[in-house]
Amino acid sequence: MHTRPSPRRRTSHRTPDARPRTTARLLAPLLAAAASALLVTACSPGAPPTSTVGTVDAALAALPRSTPSTLTSYYAQRPNWRSCGVTGFQCATLRAPLDYTKPGSGDVRLAVARKKATGKARPLGSLLVNPGGPGGSAVGYLQQYAGIGYPADVRARYDMVAVDPRGVARSEPVECLDGRRMDAYARTDLTPDDAKERDALVAADKRFAESCGAHSARLLRHVSTVEAARDMDIVRAALGDRKLNYVGASYGTFLGATYAGLFPGRVGRMVLDGAMDPTLGARELNLDQTAGFEMAFQAFAKNCVRHSDCPLGGKGTTPARVGDHLRAFFRELDAHPLPAGDADGRKLGEALATTGVIAAMYDEGTWGHLRAALASAMKEKDGAALLALADSYYDRDASGHYSNLMMANAAVNCLDLPPAFTSPEQVEKALPRFEKTSPVFGEGLAWASLNCAYWPVKATGEPHRIEARGAAPIVVIGTTRDPATPYRWAQSLSRQLSSGRLLTYAGDGHTAYGRGSACIDSAINTYLLHGTPPTEGKRCS
Repeated sequence: MHTRPSPRRRTSHRTPDARPRTTARLLAPLLAAAASALLVTACSPGAPPTSTVGTVDAALAALPRSTPSTLTSYYAQRPNWRSCGVTGFQCATLRAPLDYTKPGSGDVRLAVARKKATGKARPLGSLLVNPGGPGGSAVGYLQQYAGIGYPADVRARYDMVAVDPRGVARSEPVECLDGRRMDAYARTDLTPDDAKERDALVAADKRFAESCGAHSARLLRHVSTVEAARDMDIVRAALGDRKLNYVGASYGTFLGATYAGLFPGRVGRMVLDGAMDPTLGARELNLDQTAGFEMAFQAFAKNCVRHSDCPLGGKGTTPARVGDHLRAFFRELDAHPLPAGDADGRKLGEALATTGVIAAMYDEGTWGHLRAALASAMKEKDGAALLALADSYYDRDASGHYSNLMMANAAVNCLDLPPAFTSPEQVEKALPRFEKTSPVFGEGLAWASLNCAYWPVKATGEPHRIEARGAAPIVVIGTTRDPATPYRWAQSLSRQLSSGRLLTYAGDGHTAYGRGSACIDSAINTYLLHGTPPTEGKRCS
């Protein structure tokens, strides 16, 4: 999804423990009833054009097979590995050109980490992992989860490797607001009641964008997904691998698919879990995610009322009525924020409470925690637990420091696609559609979609198909009730890819591999270890 939950800003895989964290996954770490998400077919009057699945003519073109001489020095690098941070892990730094159209005019430093294969059998090379975002630290994900939590058989045969994409975490991070100003940004009211509140929201988005432009001017034009994918090919060469083996979750699927489109002949064993659809424009992505989070909330609501501690209604209460109760609670917080026992004096207002609820929608394993947090806020007037959920989403620590997750997230999203809206008037025209799509979250997610309107750098990307003709089989995993990356996105991406194989998980939550399905895990482990992809149309539950 995104900074202030505007849907598409932050999509990322959650680790299986389902604790509400964010970058070891964004989500993944960050980390409902109907199986299909809203199909978007039209725009509101006055909106910038967006693309609909099946109507996008442009396809990502593959780069030449041979490496240009201007890039030889980058491809000839060899990492100088050193021990780092966590026992058993090694780190190195590689260079990539800041601007691929002008190699030699400046470099970007890329942070790379690995954990060597643990087994004695013939190694299978490197397996790159990415948890999503954009903005999630792949290095952090490797050290906190993938390097120790992936199946032992996979870790025995592969060197587990991660690279933080340019602008993220250890790879020359995009910088914008300091902690105090991020606190103010995170609590900005996303459901303005009048012109004054609307102007305050617009001003907050402008301050965020201007701050990013002031502090990261050198990077902002060069943090696109295409550039990050090209960086991965430099990493592949530096590791000595002929082909790239890769597991990407959530936004990591877009990064992996982009790599496949650019370098189809260099694709090894590739898994794209919780897929994004590159043919969609920003508004369509946001509307689809709005529908996804509403679907997840409906599933949560049905589950909540079965428990005696549900503060939103008892047994027999309909999901719609549960939503009414939650919206009423949000309205109360808008007028009277709750104390949260925060050392910096922050209170729980409507915006942060909404973020906390959305954070818990990524994984059904967090629903019990959300029930308790809502009960504490609604009955005991203590907002601490919901505020902690919101902090996990924003990747804010107890000292008030934010990682650059949300800053990189906006920088990549605003460069990859033209903005969903270019003015508050366009948002207002689209509000009825967003609110119909999600009575609970629609209004806030519509206004949050305005964030790229004031970005200091013009978007360089457009919606497009990715075909990757000539690539080895690519496994695309879709979860039928995934709130952040709706199932139809996986269906679309698997159809676009000339060698795509769709693997379906019939269930809830964001992403599927490593989240408890023996059927999914067995199919992916077999593919990674033996190169045999799942049969076309395989479903797991």
